[in-house]
Amino acid sequence: MGDPLHRRQAEGRALLIDPARTREPRGGAPGAGGARAPGARSDGLAPISVAKRSLRAEPLHWLGLTTVALAAILADQLTKELVVGTVPLGDEVKVAGPFTIHHVLNSGIAFGLFASATSAVIALTAVAVAWMLVFFARSGARHPLLPTAVGLLIGGSVSNLADRVRLGHVTDFLDFRYWPAFNLADASICVGVAILLGALVAADRPPRRPRLHDATARS
Repeated sequence: MGDPLHRRQAEGRALLIDPARTREPRGGAPGAGGARAPGARSDGLAPISVAKRSLRAEPLHWLGLTTVALAAILADQLTKELVVGTVPLGDEVKVAGPFTIHHVLNSGIAFGLFASATSAVIALTAVAVAWMLVFFARSGARHPLLPTAVGLLIGGSVSNLADRVRLGHVTDFLDFRYWPAFNLADASICVGVAILLGALVAADRPPRRPRLHDATARS
């Protein structure tokens, strides 16, 4: 029989004869002349679209990381130069209680670990810095504190790495008697790790649901 016809008045009092558009069925399937709306589903359960927030680092995140890293490197290098120029190697200066400025050399990693494996320490540090840069590029927007955390980690690691490559050792001078001597780069790395772990835990925590009385008060 073909499609049913209907007539409508056109400009100039002419009659146009067009195929009538069929209605879309209740199930959501498109009709003969209609088209399904974008994202429509016949089951009515699936969401129309899912918007995902990008976690990639933006220029502002990179700026924050660079600023923190450069500050950590500068502070570490200046304090090392100050100790080398004022305190003879092996000597110490009492500051307060158990805290002393003790000038020692360290060819290992933080707190004197792996002192006999300088080459391996250099290689592992370089790999760690590269990994942190890749991680930040992919997840820099995950939490506001990530630029600070990763900046401290990279700044401390690069500062000690530069000393090991240039001198074959790093200068440690912060001594609390109950812990091996360390420097500001080691402190930056430890603080950066603590902030990073806290930021990742906070970023993965599900949002708190509003309480019933709060929702009632708003309504």
